[in-house]
Amino acid sequence: MRSFIASAHTFVGRRKHNEDAYLLDPAVGLFAVADGMGGYAGGEVASRLAVETLAEFYTHSGADPDATWPHAMDPKLSFEENRVDAAVRLANRRICAEREGRLADMGATIALVALQPRAAIVAHLGDSRVYRLRTGPAGPVLELLTRDHSLYEQLKEAGAALPPLAEFAYANVITRALGPQPGERPELRRVELRSGDRLLLCTDGLSGALSPERIAALLADGPVEAVCERLVHEAFLAGSRDNITAIVVEVDDRADGEA
Repeated sequence: MRSFIASAHTFVGRRKHNEDAYLLDPAVGLFAVADGMGGYAGGEVASRLAVETLAEFYTHSGADPDATWPHAMDPKLSFEENRVDAAVRLANRRICAEREGRLADMGATIALVALQPRAAIVAHLGDSRVYRLRTGPAGPVLELLTRDHSLYEQLKEAGAALPPLAEFAYANVITRALGPQPGERPELRRVELRSGDRLLLCTDGLSGALSPERIAALLADGPVEAVCERLVHEAFLAGSRDNITAIVVEVDDRADGEA
């Protein structure tokens, strides 16, 4: 039986309100961060709706194997990939249904990890990210497991000459997210996990303020709880202007007596 250690931390930072939300459920192996968009009222509602819907769907589908899902199974996906896909699509549908009046422009980015015995399903929409830190013979190596759904990344893929993201005038333009499109589906990826691996889920308030090298150094140093808080604190000290949220998950086979 594989074990995991997880911790989450969120901080309002230099904003007046915290429009980030997170889900930390080690019992079912489900973790997510959401970054609200559309102003204070809309952003806060959208991110909260996103994580609440994910938690409710996982609880309901896990407790009742015969429960009706909101979407038909995709034969190209595994059962667990379909479960993640359905959860995110349901969150999108609920946010879309609330987009009226003062909430007409609301939305949220999402980054999610669903853990399995030897792997993880990673899902995302927007520019919230998931990283994996793995220690090998040459030391810790940080890998970005998601690809931002942003104008910057789109132009970069098209071969445009671009300044660093921090200097790009439209760095905050997101091309995909929960809310704007009723039929939106998450980008999915299955990744292998080994004992000692650490996963970081974070909103752009963290990833936009810290370099990959600094993230790797912080993620590798110390207990999970302390690492999570330190990442958020250093992003703030580095000048982040946004809310900052992080979840750190460590694969820990030793907790079950494995070598």
